[in-house]
Amino acid sequence: MCCKGCEAVAKAIIDAGMGDYYKFRTENAPTGRELVPDFLQQISIYDNETVQGSFVRRDTTAAADEREADLILEGITCAACIWLNERHLAALPGVLEVAINYTTHRARVKWDNSQIRLSEILAAVSRIGYLAHPYDPNRQQQLLEQERRRHIRRLGLAGVLGMQVMMIAVALYLGAFSGIEEHFRQFFHWVSLGLTLPVMLYSAQPFFRTAWRDVRRLQAGMDVPVSIGILVAFAGSVYATFTGHGEVYYDSVCMFVFFLLTGRYFELVARKRAAEASETLVRSVPAMATRLGSNNEETLVAVAELIVGDRVRVRPGETVPADGLILEGQSSMDESLLTGESLPVKRGRHERVVGGAINIESPLLIRIEQVGQDTVLSSILRLLDRAQTEKPRITQLADRTAAWFVFAVLLLAGSVAAYWWQVDPAHWLPITVSVLVVTCPCALSLATPTAVTAATGKLIVSGLLATRGHALETLARATHIVFDKTGTLTHGTLNLVASEVSKGHDVDACLAIAAALETGSEHPIARAIRHKAGTNGLPAVEIRNTPGAGLKGQVNGQRYWLGTPLFVEQQSGQKYDSRALQTLRASGNTVIALGNGQAVLALFAFGDTLRDDAAEAVAALKAAGKQVVLLSGDHLAVAQHVAGKIGIDEVYGDLLPGEKLAHVRHLQKQGAVVAMVGDGINDAPVLAAAQVSIAMGGGTQLAAASADMLLLSDRLTGLVEGLNMAKRMLWVIRQNLFWALTYNLLALPAAAAGYIAPWMAALGMSASSLIVVGNALRLLRNKRN
Repeated sequence: MCCKGCEAVAKAIIDAGMGDYYKFRTENAPTGRELVPDFLQQISIYDNETVQGSFVRRDTTAAADEREADLILEGITCAACIWLNERHLAALPGVLEVAINYTTHRARVKWDNSQIRLSEILAAVSRIGYLAHPYDPNRQQQLLEQERRRHIRRLGLAGVLGMQVMMIAVALYLGAFSGIEEHFRQFFHWVSLGLTLPVMLYSAQPFFRTAWRDVRRLQAGMDVPVSIGILVAFAGSVYATFTGHGEVYYDSVCMFVFFLLTGRYFELVARKRAAEASETLVRSVPAMATRLGSNNEETLVAVAELIVGDRVRVRPGETVPADGLILEGQSSMDESLLTGESLPVKRGRHERVVGGAINIESPLLIRIEQVGQDTVLSSILRLLDRAQTEKPRITQLADRTAAWFVFAVLLLAGSVAAYWWQVDPAHWLPITVSVLVVTCPCALSLATPTAVTAATGKLIVSGLLATRGHALETLARATHIVFDKTGTLTHGTLNLVASEVSKGHDVDACLAIAAALETGSEHPIARAIRHKAGTNGLPAVEIRNTPGAGLKGQVNGQRYWLGTPLFVEQQSGQKYDSRALQTLRASGNTVIALGNGQAVLALFAFGDTLRDDAAEAVAALKAAGKQVVLLSGDHLAVAQHVAGKIGIDEVYGDLLPGEKLAHVRHLQKQGAVVAMVGDGINDAPVLAAAQVSIAMGGGTQLAAASADMLLLSDRLTGLVEGLNMAKRMLWVIRQNLFWALTYNLLALPAAAAGYIAPWMAALGMSASSLIVVGNALRLLRNKRN
């Protein structure tokens, strides 16, 4: 017995003298475990902490147990499916955020694990007729291939049988003019019915299944009017076949299914192509890696088995399996998939390499430092997926319009049917079918996400990563491009080029104190100081940072200030040598001061190099009609020196982070749409305030987290490429929406008036969807200068 309930039932059978039941039954009764569907039994494993470690991300900064995962949804056929799943999941208690990309069928779900389990989310999806499982690139490719093969089989059957039905239809049409005997006409009707049945029962099943699922949920998906049109035409034809009165439309039914399946097939191919760029990133990490044991023996293991601290051998031509540090060897690395840079970069001992980079020349021994969801590549993919699942405002408007459009079509079709039934009963059926089929609400919602996915995927190849759905749309509307200087227009790799120390003090001793104060900072100046000072070992305590100005702390029991000369003078009360400061700044160098309560001890001058394409990028932005502005925390003379070299006319220097923020807010109050390009922790507030923000890929984590886009390469011209792509994407979306609305405004009245035959309606609907998708795919083509 599996439970007390089964024991009670068995006892009742025996006590009633019906024990022979057990002799004559053909099989054992199902147990409670057997009654649970296999899917629900399997998904419980996804609640296992070890299993979740490979695909679930945890927000350690949140108070609750917040988790996030990427899922693949099976059964998605139109934008209405996306709408239904998003709202169904968002209504679950504990689900914090959900966004689904129609092009890739990937869902990004964030939930509070203390309120709801992942298995419950997957089960909730299955309850509304879809199937969800954790995202796996290999499985997604298998699913796409399976879906493609099913499409080809259904399409082939509809095409072959449809041609036979069309040949019979031609005979019937010609016979109507030249005369045909009644028994031959009826024979052709029955043959057409026999040929159409397989098309209805197999080829058209995707439309019926989706429509029935939507009807059960009291939703009006885009397959509902299509299915109603097919069923009405088929039912009317069957009635005419059995009664011998009226016209048959078997040819139209077969053509409906054939044309619609053709459209779906090309849409599938288009979706696959639009997602290729991001999927290429996913597949760039190898499946296997060569791990070295304690005795340097080599073992081939799955990349998923690697842990932090493992040593791996990467031979020439192989791909780095995860982020790590080079222990032995020197080679060139191809990082083009990650940064868009076509030229290899040199990497040697004690330098970091990222997973997905390809080793070109020499073997390397690498110690793994980041695996799984913590790698740079995984972070890029998460940001890319977030950008593709978040909907721009123009897409949200299209989705809302399409959702109401289906209801309007059903209402209009009912009204048209009632009208023609009264006016001309012989034509009510084909006209109603044409109205139901000719409409294309999917064109309103389909092409917009395809365009966004194509544009973001294309830009990642150029080294520009959009991390927010609105980024490209807003960038296209930007009126002002605002740059920071250090690390943005310049490389940010500062070097100490000159110094002035007060009498009685040593340069090395001052550098050692400055390096102690800068311990833990990732600012370019801090790195330059530590690099020059070396390992001094001086401890610094009570360090306090004033963003954009400097910091203070205690070294060997004495308080010091390090930062801009003005900051040090104000805090210490000591004057700096203004003549020495002017001399150091003469060449556009950045100067900081070190002081204590007795004197300003030293002035350090740091030189930086401009990015090679900075002037070209600024010229291209100005040619595009953008107002280019430089906001810098450096001295105004330094900022003007840099701006003069690259052609920026509007320059502001000596700005604290709050003053940069105030300047951007001032521009916005005047109606400007500001795109801010910055790098470093000081830029985080102004990046967050701008309508669209672009952070340099080498910037701090906080700056990157605040940004809507990441420039992964060192090329500022990537920003120009992003601006051009954003304009093209917005133009394509507007073209698609204009076409979809114009088509429906013209096709609906024509169909209602009886000018469009049913087969023409099916062809028009499929062609409309293919046109907007094909237009979106133009973004994948390289545009000539």
